[in-house]
This record gives sequence, structure tokens and C-alpha cells, in this order.
Amino acid sequence: MAAAVPIIVGVADIINRSTKIEDAKEPADLMHQAVLDALKDTDSSNPELLKSSIDSIDAVNTWTWPYPDLPGLLAEKLAINPTHKRISIHGGNQPGLLFDEAARRISLGQTKVAVLTGGEALASLGACAAAGKLPPPGWSPSASEISGVPSPTTRDLGSDLGGLHDIGAPIHIYPLYENGYRAYRKQSISDNHKESAKIYGEIAKIAEKNPYAWNFGKKVSEETISTVGGKNRMICFPYPLLMNAFNSVNLAGAVILTSTEFAEDLGIPKSKWIYALGGAGTQDSTYFWLRPNFHTSPAITQSLDAAMRVSNLSVADIDIYDLYSCFPIVPKLSSHHLGFDAVNPPKPITVLGGLTSFGGAGNNYSMHAITEVTRQLRSGKGSTALVLANGGSATYEHVICISSRPRPTGSPYPASPPLPEFTEVSGPPVDETPEGEAVIETYTVSFHRSGKPELAYIVGRLKKSDHRFVANHADAETLNLLCSTTEEPIGKTGWVSCDKAGEKGTAGRCYFTLLKKDSSKL
Repeated sequence: MAAAVPIIVGVADIINRSTKIEDAKEPADLMHQAVLDALKDTDSSNPELLKSSIDSIDAVNTWTWPYPDLPGLLAEKLAINPTHKRISIHGGNQPGLLFDEAARRISLGQTKVAVLTGGEALASLGACAAAGKLPPPGWSPSASEISGVPSPTTRDLGSDLGGLHDIGAPIHIYPLYENGYRAYRKQSISDNHKESAKIYGEIAKIAEKNPYAWNFGKKVSEETISTVGGKNRMICFPYPLLMNAFNSVNLAGAVILTSTEFAEDLGIPKSKWIYALGGAGTQDSTYFWLRPNFHTSPAITQSLDAAMRVSNLSVADIDIYDLYSCFPIVPKLSSHHLGFDAVNPPKPITVLGGLTSFGGAGNNYSMHAITEVTRQLRSGKGSTALVLANGGSATYEHVICISSRPRPTGSPYPASPPLPEFTEVSGPPVDETPEGEAVIETYTVSFHRSGKPELAYIVGRLKKSDHRFVANHADAETLNLLCSTTEEPIGKTGWVSCDKAGEKGTAGRCYFTLLKKDSSKL
């Protein structure tokens, strides 16, 4: 028996722009409406059979609300009883991963009609929290008590080497890569900043015209993004606010997949069919200090290469891209690997407008990319699209390729993932109690709301062993030197030392100085 051919037949997006308390719709309601709209989008001549045939629901985990059983709640709202119900782990790669897995199940005959959905209502939750209305009126029971608005930037960093030095959130890690990539290319700090502003200025124009974007109709210029200060304060060097993902949105999306054979039974017009070609994903180390360097991402490069390989595509075949853009470094690294410059790409690098201007819809951003590239493929704006979904702190990647044309005749959807779950690329040895002369490998600095620098995070190498270490700044002079917009700190020599006392026998916090050894901390 020949493998089934998986296709997208329905897509939808929902946006609730109101932040009034009385208009606060919970994520499950936004997702439910997105699924209903996606079912309608199929133009099936037998909508009752389509809905009753849904045997799979995959929900992208939502930051907004801890549901006890989100897929079960959605099934209840839809009045269906799917045999496959799953909620993802947290991660922006999950829409790509869930799509790839659903397409594979359909190909293998394990699923007839698959629903993928996800959504956030952080804008509404924030408004309710500010008004002292938690839980929001009428929302479903939560699995745990809600006392505020969850955010990846305020979560507990734990007690590992990163947590010991107060570093571990995405706002910290992506700048390590931006600074490392800049120094690797021997680019000036000023030129790097202009480059990032140019990229985000261009993709902001795309969000401005996207009706589902949080910034729809709003002009955000390259100059505004580039100008640091006021509402565009520095967050972690070199990224001001408008180069960070914006998460306070109310958005949901949904995708319906089935096989070509069943689509014909359902009377779904072929003009609605978009073929799933293939996908691939893997991850780098969860711990940034164990990664090979800070100017490449093995997970990004391997995922891009493998997804195109199993989809029988080359870069020349891709007409439409959506390269994840939570921070400028991700489209820079992925574009570079694909062979073009993110500043002047031959084709736009996003269909949405990035997580700053479209909106960082929690883990679900790339679901909206899948819905939009589907619309563009249907309308003839190209024949093949690639979506890069990124999660964590440049940690988890998943790439999918879809097309208005099927895979080569007789070529089934890949029956198994082409990549292992983890990449096998290790970094240098790590010294948790470094002492002595050292060189800065990469760094970033966090800033207070007042605009003043607060804390520096240094990843360095000991000169005597080339072992890597993590440290904070030892003195105000070093902190200020690391904020320079004219002089490159990476490659500079200094000294590192650590507190002697640590909790539970672990190493203490370490400090780095660019001053002489008689610094007060050393």
C-alpha cells in the first residue's frame, strides 16, 4: 500500500486587539475560534464529515495559562473525540516539530485529519493583572495559582553555572551570539548596530501590512529602532527594546492537515492543497557555556540542510522564507548559512514581520508563519516555502518545507526524523573556578530601566589552559568598558577570580576585570 500524501487544507489566525477587561478572551477560546475558522477555510463540501474525522489534536504549550488538559479542553469545545491528543513542551520550535510529526503520521496512515493550534493572551492577562482581576473573569480553571504575568525573562535561572552568575534568559544569551558574531566578522560595533536596525526596519514594514500583526498599520522606522533611549532603552547590549521579542499579544493560529485521498472524499478543492515536503530539527546544548562557539549554531545549520535534503530542495528552489526573528542574530546566522545577507536578501526573510513587530506569540510564532506561507503559496506568490522555527536561547530548531507542488512521484514523506534530537558538537573544557589571566570570548551587559548598565556577563578563556569560564564584572570600570560603542572588548585580556565560598560545596561567583590584578575583587 502506497504511503498517503500529507497536505495542508485549512489555515486560520485570530487576533484580539482589545485589552479591555471585559474583552479578555483566554487562549483556549482564541484557539477554538482559530480551529473553527481553519475548518471553514478548507471549503469542504462535507464539513460535518471533516470535523467528525479529526482524530488528532496537537496544541503548542501556552505561556499565558497553565491548563490541566489543553488538548482535552479543545476537543470538548469542538465536540470531538480524537485518539491522539498532545500538548507540546515549551519552545518556539514546537510548531515546526508538531507539523512535521503530524505530516509523518498522515503519511504512515496513523492519522486521518490533524489539527495543530496554539495561542497566547498575554496582553489581556497583563491588563487583568494590572486591574487586580486575577484570575480573569470567566477563564477556565488553571492547573496552578496565577499571581502575575509569566515571562521567559523573569523565570528562575536555577543554581547552575549560568544561574550562579544571573545569566540564562533569552535576553542574555542571544546578545552573547550577536557580540560573538560581530567580532568574528571583524565588524565594528557601530556597523553591527546599523545592520541590526536595517534588518528589523525592513521586516517591520512587512508587519505593518500584515492584518494579523500586532503592529498592523503602525510604522516603525529603521531610525526609531536604531535610536537608543526613552522607550527604546537598552535591554542587554547590543540590543535595545525594539530588537527584542514583544510578547504582550493576543494571538492564535491553527492548521488542518489530511491526505490527498481523504481531501478528495471531503470535497476540498485542490486550490486549497499545500503539500508537506519534509522537515528536520535538532538542538544545541541547553547550557550556553558548553556550546562550541558564539558565532555559529550547529542546530540551525544542520536543521536547514537536513530539511532541504529530505524535501529534495536546494536554496535555489525556495521562493518564500520565514526565518525566526526573536533577535537579529537568528536571521543573520540562518541567512548566512543559506548563502545570502539578511540586510539585502534576494527574497524577504519573513512573511510575518518578526517577533518584535508581528508579535512574539509565545511558543506559537511559527504557526502563524505556516498559515501565512500557505496563503502566499495558494495565491501563486511562489511554489515552495521554508519556515525556520527556533526555541529556547538559540537552543531548539525545527525547519519545515511546504509547496504547492507534491514531492517527486513515488517519493513518500520521510518516514523518520533525519536528525538526532541533539547535535554532537561540544565546546571547550569549562573551568568553574577560574583564576588568572584571561581573554574575553563574548559578553553582554544588562541595563536598568533608567538606562544605566547593571551587570556584565563575560564568557572568557583562561590563557594558561584555554578553558572557558563564566563571570560577572569585578568593578565599575570594567562594566563601563564593556558598554563601549567604539572599542571592541572581545579579545581583550584581563583577569578572573572567584569567591572562595560556595553553597553546598559548589563554586562561588566569579569576577572578571580589565584592570590590573590589584583590583578590589581580586
